[in-house]
Amino acid sequence: MSHLSPSRRAALRAFAAIGGALGLGATTACGSDKSTRTGSDTGTGTKRAKATDGGRRFGAEWESHTRTFMSWPALASVWEEDLPYVREDIARIARAVGEYEAVVMMARPDQLKAAQRACGSQVEVIPLAVDDLWARDTVPVFVEEDGETVGVDFNFNGWGNKQEHTNDGQVGRALLREYDIPRVKAPLVSEGGSFETDGEGTLLITESSIVNDNRNRGKSRDRIEAELLETLGLKKVIWLAGVRGEDITDAHVDSLVRFTAPGVVLLDQAFPGTPPDSWSRSADQARSVLSKATDARGRRFEIIDLPQPDLDKITGEGDDFVSTYANFYIANDSVFMPKFGDRKADDRARGILQDHFPKRDIVPVRIDTIASGGGGIHCSTHDEPGKPAD
Repeated sequence: MSHLSPSRRAALRAFAAIGGALGLGATTACGSDKSTRTGSDTGTGTKRAKATDGGRRFGAEWESHTRTFMSWPALASVWEEDLPYVREDIARIARAVGEYEAVVMMARPDQLKAAQRACGSQVEVIPLAVDDLWARDTVPVFVEEDGETVGVDFNFNGWGNKQEHTNDGQVGRALLREYDIPRVKAPLVSEGGSFETDGEGTLLITESSIVNDNRNRGKSRDRIEAELLETLGLKKVIWLAGVRGEDITDAHVDSLVRFTAPGVVLLDQAFPGTPPDSWSRSADQARSVLSKATDARGRRFEIIDLPQPDLDKITGEGDDFVSTYANFYIANDSVFMPKFGDRKADDRARGILQDHFPKRDIVPVRIDTIASGGGGIHCSTHDEPGKPAD
C-alpha cells in the first residue's frame, strides 16, 4: 500500500484546483491489441539515423546511452511525510537502472550522503542543487549536432510556475557545465516529458503542454512548431490535443503514447468499464489523429493498445495516482516499467513490451509513491545518448 497521507492527498487536490497534481495526472485504463510486430529492436547499439539538413538530430530513446540522470527529491513542502517513501522509490529505480548503464543522481550537497547510502555504490551521486525528482523535465534534451552531443535547455519554469523551481530552473545550465556539454538555449519553454520521437525526424507532442500561455504566452502553434523543428532538428510534428489544467504538466505525451520503433506506437488505454473522462477522451483523440497521420518518412502508424490495471487491484492509492504503463523507460539492453500490483495487468503490459523489445530485459519496478504524486519511471529519468560510460 502507498504511504500517501490524507494531508498529502489534500495538497495534491489543491494543486489540481490550479492546474494539476504533482507530475503527471492520472490517466485511466483498458483492453489489449497485442501485436506481433516488433519493429527493429537491436539493443544497445542501435544504428542512428542521419541528421537533418540543419545538422541537428533528436535521437530515439532506444539508442545507446552514455548514462541516465536522476534527481534526489528534496522538498518536504511538496511531499510532506511521504518524502522518505518517494526517496525509496527513486533509489529503487536508480539501483535497477544501474544494473544496465551508468546512473548519475543529482542531490543537494547536504543530502548527498543520504542519497548515496540509499542508492548504493553502483550509482554516482553528485552535489548539484535540485528541488524535486522530475529529471525528465529539468535536465536538458540531448541532441546530436555535427557528431557531438549538445544539451538543449528548454528553460524549465515549474510547468508554468505551478511548483517551486528555484533550483530546478537552473539544473540545465549547471549539469551541462558539470559535464562540459555544449548548451543550446531553446527559444521556447517546455519539458522533456513533452517530447516523443522516433529518432527519424518525427515528434509527437500534446498541444496542451506547450501551446499554453503558462509556458509560451502569445506564441501560436505554427510558430512553436517552427521553433521545435529548428531547435531539435525535426522534420515533422504530429499534434495531439492533450488535456489542459488537470495535472501539473498539462498532459505530457510520455504518459499517453510512446514509440517502440519508427511507425509503431503504444497507446495508453483505460481499464474496461471505466467511465469516460478527459484522459480517456484524450487517448481516443490521439488514436484518431495517429490513425490518419504519417510519420516524417511517410509511414502509417501501427497503434497498439497498452491497457492500464484495475484500480481496485493495485497496491497504490491516491486521487492523482498515475496508473499508465506508457511511462516506461528504455535503457541499454533493458526497459523499465511500473509494477502496480494487479498481477494480470502487470504481466500483460510486460508481455506487450517484451513483444516490442524482444532483445531487452523488461524490468518491473514498484513506484507507488511516485505514482501517487502524479508521475512514473520515465518522468524521473533522463537519458544522455552516446557510447556507454566505462
